[in-house]
Amino acid sequence: MAEINGAHGELLYGKVLTPDGITEQGVIAVADGLIQYAGEASWLPAAYESWQTVTREPQGLLIPGFVDVHVHGGAGHDFMYSDADALDDITRFHASHGTTSMLATTMTAAKADIDQVLAEVDAYRSREGGMPYARLAGVHLEGPFISVRWPGAQNPEHIVPANIEWLEEWEEKYPGMIRQVTLAPEREAALEAIQWLRKHGITAALGHTDATFEQVITAADAGLNHAVHMFNAMTPLHHRKPGTAGAVLFDPRIRAEVIADGIHVHPAAISLITRLKNNHNLLLITDAMSATGLSDGEYAIGDLPVIVKDGIATLKEHPEALAGSTLTMISGFRYLVQEVGLSLLEASQAASLNPALSLGMQRSIGTLEAGKRGDILQLDQDLNLRGVWIGGRKLEA
Repeated sequence: MAEINGAHGELLYGKVLTPDGITEQGVIAVADGLIQYAGEASWLPAAYESWQTVTREPQGLLIPGFVDVHVHGGAGHDFMYSDADALDDITRFHASHGTTSMLATTMTAAKADIDQVLAEVDAYRSREGGMPYARLAGVHLEGPFISVRWPGAQNPEHIVPANIEWLEEWEEKYPGMIRQVTLAPEREAALEAIQWLRKHGITAALGHTDATFEQVITAADAGLNHAVHMFNAMTPLHHRKPGTAGAVLFDPRIRAEVIADGIHVHPAAISLITRLKNNHNLLLITDAMSATGLSDGEYAIGDLPVIVKDGIATLKEHPEALAGSTLTMISGFRYLVQEVGLSLLEASQAASLNPALSLGMQRSIGTLEAGKRGDILQLDQDLNLRGVWIGGRKLEA
């Protein structure tokens, strides 16, 4: 690599997706893990022109790395039962499918089990040598403060009311680790928990909930600002009882996650969400579980047995209940563009910028701009993934 003013730099040429749209003849200059320039190749500053070109694909598309705020595992591992080697496997697998930042997502479980997840992720994030693959930006607690009427693939034995003492203990021991908490806003102490979460800069998300329209609006007044896996495990939309789903669609204060796999949500319903959640309020997620990347068979999500058939994960004892997904972010991104009809910019915002905004990390990730981390994906004309750079370092196949 060339060296300019003590910095080693590399150039990636192709169509560059910037916050303003696609630059047809673009280039990205990366040094010291950060983007130094992203835009028209003809405007590349002279200081960077001698840097090493590492890719030059005129028809290739360069987009920001994906940010997944709701993922339970992959490559045969579940975050609930992971050591450092398993975390390497999970983050390596999802990085190979375009995820460059993610939240380790728990299941509804006993407090001791959640304690263990937090300890493992904390040790992994702070270990010598750093995180070599997709970066764990923190933890998403999905439960245990949810509704017994909408457990989905969560174990109802571990469901409890919101407990601020637990939250305070976790925040004191692992400050900044918990980035999102999913709860049922209609349950006792939920409103107080929502206020506590927002005071501490943590996303307060509804999910697995029996809430009415009015209860959701009240929760939004208290600070609720997010909804997990839209339309799934929540009271549905009805014209006389808008329910949880109706409240999320109605209230612009609430962001909405969507699993774009053609199984959890019909593409027409996703299109409806995108029309109403059009101010950076739509987030693509995978909700991926341990079987992601593997063949059909018997697996588990948390401590519940799962059957995966034709890539669809359902609870073994309750086959009508979906149990996470086997989706990857690149597949979800393609689905948003090719099946739902989103533009490349809209799909990229849902997969990268909007989750970065949700995490409060938009200054460092989410778009291809100077000063941001060199998390870059290279796609071909059919939106197949051809290269992944994390912090300016190319992920080896």
